[in-house]
Amino acid sequence: MATNPFKFIQEVRTETSKVVWPTRKETMITTVMVFIMCFLAAIFFFIVDRILGWGLGLILG
Repeated sequence: MATNPFKFIQEVRTETSKVVWPTRKETMITTVMVFIMCFLAAIFFFIVDRILGWGLGLILG
């Protein structure tokens, strides 16, 4: 099925106009939440790494 390039561009523009873009405030809140979650994940994995390292030290010690 061959599609006319002009028709394709029109359809892309139509679909793009339907997109609801986030506001600046929504983008900032989402960005802050991502940084917080990354920080919490880093803390979690640091603690797990320390516990596993301690446990291995006891086993192989």
